[in-house]
Amino acid sequence: MSTKAPNPVDKYVGSRVRMRRIMLGMSQEKLGEALGLTFQQVQKYEKGTNRVGASRLQQISEILQVPVSFLFDGGPSGVRTADGFSEGASPSYVSDFLATAEGLALTRAFTRIADAKLRRSIVELVEQIAAREASEQA
Repeated sequence: MSTKAPNPVDKYVGSRVRMRRIMLGMSQEKLGEALGLTFQQVQKYEKGTNRVGASRLQQISEILQVPVSFLFDGGPSGVRTADGFSEGASPSYVSDFLATAEGLALTRAFTRIADAKLRRSIVELVEQIAAREASEQA
């Protein structure tokens, strides 16, 4: 029995739901309660395992205080090009990063640093750490 891979659009919308939920400090359980669902169903939506219907998308966007379009912004279009491939078949690494608790926490903290030189120094430090780690793994 083969398992079907989630549609890239469903995965992307789920990652945007997760990102916004985390930004609001809301648990899967709380979102599920507001939707009348279990947290397991919310997990399936966030992973793209289960598709989210139009009325449920509307409900989610209201609970998360964003327009429905927010859930699709920057995602794969699903439109086929002449060569048969869809544009942007997967979310970018930025969206993936921001969909994690660590990514959001780091972004929030970093944007609170007013000193531009200090922010630049932090970026350089992280780049050096990443470069060293990459060379050690090579």
